[in-house]
Amino acid sequence: MRITVSGPPGSGTTSLSKQLSEKLSFEIISAGEVFRSLAAERGLSLIEFGSLCESDPSVDRLIDERQKERGEAGDDIIVEGRLAGHMIDNADLRIWIAASVECRTQRISERENIDFEASKAETIVREESEAERYRKYYGIEINDLSIYDLVINSEKWGREELAFVVNTAIENIKI
Repeated sequence: MRITVSGPPGSGTTSLSKQLSEKLSFEIISAGEVFRSLAAERGLSLIEFGSLCESDPSVDRLIDERQKERGEAGDDIIVEGRLAGHMIDNADLRIWIAASVECRTQRISERENIDFEASKAETIVREESEAERYRKYYGIEINDLSIYDLVINSEKWGREELAFVVNTAIENIKI
């Protein structure tokens, strides 16, 4: 089984993916972790690294190609990332995790230990940058959720409850 988990920054895609991985013993492939580690390796903030990706499409494409290659070849795998639902053509279940910008900003500011307002401004800039790159590189409108089998608002439930909803979907899926 191949599951994709997508959503905007701070929505809880990584938390849900980890919870599902623990419960199902599935491998996780995370674009966000790759993105953050590449930014850190280069000594850049996420905004700065996003700007680099805008000027050098090969960085973004490399992340996306590796994720697609590994995700489509693997079995019992969770592919987590903003474009995962679009990139993994043979996914059995595509999930989008939603949350308001205020909720997501609070999570990001706590996780990265930065000021709420600074986090909100950075999150908005990052999302706009990503949306433009996805449109430009792949013709993807990231806010079009029509490709997803399941859209869940993570403000309503914690990661265990979200995993329960997804697990129920998995148990009842018709492949």
